[in-house]
Amino acid sequence: MSQRKPYPSDLSDARWALIEPTLSTWRKARLDRRPTGQSAQIELRDVFNAILYLNRTGIPWKYLPHDFPNHSTVYAYYAAWRDEGILAQLNYDLTGLACVKEGRKPEPTASVIDTQSVKTSTNVPLTSQGTDAAKKIVDRKRGIITDTLGLLLAVTVTAASLSENAEGIHLLDQAEKTYPTISKSWVDTGFKNAVIEHGAKLGIDVEVVNRNPEIRGFHVVKRRWVAERSIGWIMMHRRLARDYETLPASSEAMIHVASIDNLAKRITDETAPTWRGTY
Repeated sequence: MSQRKPYPSDLSDARWALIEPTLSTWRKARLDRRPTGQSAQIELRDVFNAILYLNRTGIPWKYLPHDFPNHSTVYAYYAAWRDEGILAQLNYDLTGLACVKEGRKPEPTASVIDTQSVKTSTNVPLTSQGTDAAKKIVDRKRGIITDTLGLLLAVTVTAASLSENAEGIHLLDQAEKTYPTISKSWVDTGFKNAVIEHGAKLGIDVEVVNRNPEIRGFHVVKRRWVAERSIGWIMMHRRLARDYETLPASSEAMIHVASIDNLAKRITDETAPTWRGTY
């Protein structure tokens, strides 16, 4: 890593040790086919730290501080890792390590599904947005499926006009492909019979968890709160406070980056800083 004053978002040596093998293997496999034609001397740790800085602070790419590699170089690596599944692979690997650390098997058997509508920025193409029928706003919809610890197993980003059923089916397909051990999933009342029936075809028992009608206002709903908390975790990364990404695939990748950041801290017992009280 280059000699500079570290930023709060920088990887510690312990967290870099978790991430470095995957990125080094990727670089070795590409040989001299580098994303920008830049020298192989570009430090991958500096590149990843730059992505974490952007993800944590919410700045545009061109506003990356000058003591990081050039923003176009950083973006080129990010795009390559997004398109070649490296960020998703890192999330998968670290999720397994986090489960083992908690005394569990690396392959989960139960999951929780939730969705979140998020406002978009002005640069997001209208073709990838839609009107949320419930909230009556034009935006995108994030769908996540987590294990019972709240660790991210799969993510989708679509136009908000896509139904909960369609979102749930996409998530179940993605999760079942990556984690064939999953046999149970809890969902909220927005998901209907189509999701339950699709889950049955995949060998996954999908159970709708209802709110307690006798309790007015906010209350914790069993099982569902796990995924709701996970959405709160990723929202601590300001790049995710709004959807700024032109491509839905980039939106998904940014969620993977936030998850990787949280997982690495969880595995190494490093406390994740929050934005509460800091501006």
